[in-house]
Amino acid sequence: MKKRQYDEEDVRVRPGKGSRPRTRIRPAHEDAVEGFVVAVDRGRYTTLVQPEKGSAARRRQGARLVVAMKARELGRKGVVVGDRVALVGDVSGRPDTLARVVRVEPRTSMLRRSADDTDDTDGIERPVVANADQLVIVTALADPLPRPRMIDRILVAAFDAEIDPLLCLTKPDLAPPDELVALYEPLGVPHVVVHRGGALDELRDHLRGRISVLVGHSGVGKSTLVNALVPDANRAVSQVNAVTGRGRHTSTSAVALELPDGGWIIDTPGVRSFGLAHVSVETVLAGFPDLVEGTVPCPKGCTHLSDGCALDAWVTDGHADPARLESLRRLLSSREGAPDDPTP
Repeated sequence: MKKRQYDEEDVRVRPGKGSRPRTRIRPAHEDAVEGFVVAVDRGRYTTLVQPEKGSAARRRQGARLVVAMKARELGRKGVVVGDRVALVGDVSGRPDTLARVVRVEPRTSMLRRSADDTDDTDGIERPVVANADQLVIVTALADPLPRPRMIDRILVAAFDAEIDPLLCLTKPDLAPPDELVALYEPLGVPHVVVHRGGALDELRDHLRGRISVLVGHSGVGKSTLVNALVPDANRAVSQVNAVTGRGRHTSTSAVALELPDGGWIIDTPGVRSFGLAHVSVETVLAGFPDLVEGTVPCPKGCTHLSDGCALDAWVTDGHADPARLESLRRLLSSREGAPDDPTP
């Protein structure tokens, strides 16, 4: 009996689950509807979908909230509050329905912070909100005391994101605003002072027609302010701890709220740190065009904080205001994690 000779045709190959050829081509989703992300909660994105036609008032009346999840084809691309996205699937907004986010539209801005001064110290960038064009830094004048280093770091983040800053000072009945206003006057940062229960006309003028993100540490009255601007917001408020002088986190996630007079405000959780590991010295310096030319003679790798910086001679020769140089160095110091002590 002759021994059988085997060849490759005798080998049975069972196709694996991943045998389907992969392609870089993705569906265009031309029938997708546009949505605006107003809240994010554990992988679910609440988006506002408005009718494409009609007046602005009618579009607002016909708007609906659609809950969606991120499509697998987006990979690790993050979706944050303020993003404009494309949705497919069930976009009716009915209870217990779920759509899919298949595309994130190009962003006009991205406010970021890094966790370089928190417990995990991983230095990874944390996106805060997208597409905002104004950053409102809410700071109490007392109870708790203002923290200029925190304000400085948030300003640096605004410069990095190319977002207009606005300083909003609360609790003026407990302390005058003059000292803090004078500290930021050389930076050209506009400010408003709001009284509890008082008129908010000046602040509303700054917010009208814009997407503004509100940032501040806990206890400064941010949620109280949001409730006054948007009466049906129902944001939780809390008292400042009498022992630590710090507020308790009451807002646990960012949420976008439409203003009655037009525009949006995005309320964010109270922060106790605002890392800037992702921001370069050049980015901070770009916010001071009157000082940029003076850095040309600086030695290579100059931090503009130590002796030998050419900016000292530039200011001494009268090319720039000394207060501007002081402000620049204060911001650069805050970028490197200088202590965030309250003002005395």
